[in-house]
Amino acid sequence: MASVGIEPSAAVRDSNGDATDVDRLPEEMNDMKIQDDKEMEATIVNGNVTETGHIIVTTIGGRNGQPKQTISYMAERVVGHGSFGVVFQAKCLETGETIAIKKVLQDRRYKNRELQTMRLLDHPNVVSLKHCFFSTTEKDELYLNLVLEYVPETVHRVIKHYNKLNQRMPLVYVKLYTYQIFRSLSYIHRCIGVCHRDIKPQNLLVNPHTHQVKLCDFGSAKVLVKGEPNISYICSRYYRAPELIFGATEYTTAIDVWSAGCVLAELLLGQPLFPGESGVDQLVEIIKVLGTPTREEIKCMNPNYTEFKFPQIKAHPWHKIFHKKMPPEAVDLVSRLLQYSPNLRCAALDALVHPFFDELRDLNARLPNGRFLPPLFNFKPHELKGVPVEMVAKLVPEHARKQCPWLGL
Repeated sequence: MASVGIEPSAAVRDSNGDATDVDRLPEEMNDMKIQDDKEMEATIVNGNVTETGHIIVTTIGGRNGQPKQTISYMAERVVGHGSFGVVFQAKCLETGETIAIKKVLQDRRYKNRELQTMRLLDHPNVVSLKHCFFSTTEKDELYLNLVLEYVPETVHRVIKHYNKLNQRMPLVYVKLYTYQIFRSLSYIHRCIGVCHRDIKPQNLLVNPHTHQVKLCDFGSAKVLVKGEPNISYICSRYYRAPELIFGATEYTTAIDVWSAGCVLAELLLGQPLFPGESGVDQLVEIIKVLGTPTREEIKCMNPNYTEFKFPQIKAHPWHKIFHKKMPPEAVDLVSRLLQYSPNLRCAALDALVHPFFDELRDLNARLPNGRFLPPLFNFKPHELKGVPVEMVAKLVPEHARKQCPWLGL
């Protein structure tokens, strides 16, 4: 399922593919009725939310002897749009808190995989699900509404901001954003067993004050089971791993690592590294940088792919892709992430201990405005389960160990 992230006020594309401002809630959000579902903690009571100012009243709780609680949301504006449905910003009238509601057309025959995934997630670098409710329209279409924490910016918009100013993003932000991306990936890959399958700057939310990054939009996410095929037409084009372009159906979470490598390169360059116009063109863009894959590499990507006729092109040295002043650790990390062979890409957890991120582990590290960095080392026990002691010692610097008393270091 194609999907987009929550991109404030500029997430609807016009015919040129450019973002346009949208403030009206779409027609299909008319005429909602009460919908009761045994599994849901919340049902919609009053929900004609066609436009700004309309109020949705839902009930939560009422299980295991808990009292029922009414929560009202006032719809404010559409902030995201895609083939999945719509995301709108709303305000909780009881608390004054701003939240995002992602509204997805629900197939009655299936449980919603995104909801099932979101219910499992609990991490500082993953957007959190507050609760959810169903709603119906006059046409009797069933919608699932995910109530999510609201984060105002996206990495995509931050990149655009620096481009407009004709500036490179300060390297400390590149390190900070990339580190948090890998921390979220390590968590969903190792702890939950989920592959996101749509890592891109639009799906990485940023709090512009704290610079905390949160991964969002689990509409394409899936638990990958060894031996079970998956669709290869997944992930947004510029960030698609080469094995997907080769039609692999037995890929691994290494596709997310490739995408994250593309995001890192984009943060460093200020523009996408592989801006292909089509699937094949995407491969051409990759070959221009990595060179023609060897037979062995193709076999690693998709053992069934034999129809391979590409001109023999030599790899372009990584240090020539980035400007001369680029720190060698940055170039080294990109080169370890963007490998043809999925099993040669470094895992998300391994990326976290790369020297590129050493500056963030310094006791005196600060944001450019002098403020403290967002929390980076508040690991929970399950995040570091089975990790060698020397790696844990690197992941949690000495000055941060009081955040993880369970470590016993």
